[in-house]
Amino acid sequence: MTANGERGEAAASYTADEMMTVAASRELADGAVCFVGIGLPSEAANLARATHAPGCVLIYESGTVGAKPDVLPLSIGDGVLAAHADSVVSVPEIFNYWLQAGRVDVGFLGAAQVDRFGNINTTVVGPYESPKVRLPGAGGAPEIAASAKEVIIMLRHKPRAFVEELSFVTSVGHGAGGSSREDLGYPGAGPTVLITDLGILRPDPQTRELTLVALHPGATVEGAREATGWDLKVADDPGTTEPPTERELELLRDLKARTEAARSGAST
Repeated sequence: MTANGERGEAAASYTADEMMTVAASRELADGAVCFVGIGLPSEAANLARATHAPGCVLIYESGTVGAKPDVLPLSIGDGVLAAHADSVVSVPEIFNYWLQAGRVDVGFLGAAQVDRFGNINTTVVGPYESPKVRLPGAGGAPEIAASAKEVIIMLRHKPRAFVEELSFVTSVGHGAGGSSREDLGYPGAGPTVLITDLGILRPDPQTRELTLVALHPGATVEGAREATGWDLKVADDPGTTEPPTERELELLRDLKARTEAARSGAST
């Protein structure tokens, strides 16, 4: 944002992934305590820290509090997370003192599959006993989804990812919809937004079903419906996401270029 709170001039050319990352980064408020997943969530969170949310406190599962990586981490154990962190604590402290005690404002998660109520699968595709694909697994995602005050999900919009029924429920979003999450006793509000490369979805206030409320420039309702494995609910008048600004794109591309250069140098 500019100094007066308005966004700067829109960039002329950008990719769908860049739009998704920028849109997700804008969801983070300055000063928020954010528990970050690796991959797209880390990219968006670090862009937010470089733009409108310099006071955002990034926490990673390995125990880094106030992480300020110069490049994007390869994993939660990447040393770049600890290099400039405010503190490095034990994993039990991260979960017991920070997350489960209600000190995390936002959980920022990716997924392999998601359903209409924001439940996440990162375990297997296909039957659990004989899966077609075995995924990385749960990690800390179930606890983040349960206890963070709210959850942001990032996921590319494809039929194989947006499914009618998950192969395995790794992390509970809004359960079966309605009050089912509350009935399970989870303290956090669950997923409040799902950012894709086509648009933005938010849960219906009553049913908790994910609803398409905004489209990125160039995306269409028909395209979003074709990329969804269920009958996608769409707002009566979905908005249009503001395109990335030149500044947002410059910082995002610089971050990715530094990351690629660092990884290339490490392998030589």
